[in-house]
Amino acid sequence: MLNDPLANAMSLMLNNEQIGKSQCTIKPSSKVLKEVFRVMKENSYIEDFREIEDSRGNYIELTLNGSINKCGVIKPRYSCQNKEFEKFEKRYLPAKDMGVIFVSTPKGIITHIEAKNKKTGGKLLAYCY
Repeated sequence: MLNDPLANAMSLMLNNEQIGKSQCTIKPSSKVLKEVFRVMKENSYIEDFREIEDSRGNYIELTLNGSINKCGVIKPRYSCQNKEFEKFEKRYLPAKDMGVIFVSTPKGIITHIEAKNKKTGGKLLAYCY
């Protein structure tokens, strides 16, 4: 039984990236995973993804492009206000303006940079650089 599908997906994606594979299959699919992958695609960390329907919970097929150095989830899912993003950037990202933190806000799942610009807070989900 999977306790955290996002953590499993991030570790599977990182492992496939490190061994040089260009495809990755993630089971099961969820709305949160699709939104995180959409944001990763916008920031060019992955090339493409598509959901494939089958009888036992759909799965997602990712096309990797080799630009991920490290990615992971943030546990516990800290609540973060607009002013507090810098503290978590220092903790999870290697340098300023390098990488993104995915934040679940009332406006959807966005990067911490977009959340700063929109002046909104939320719960921290994952990071990628």
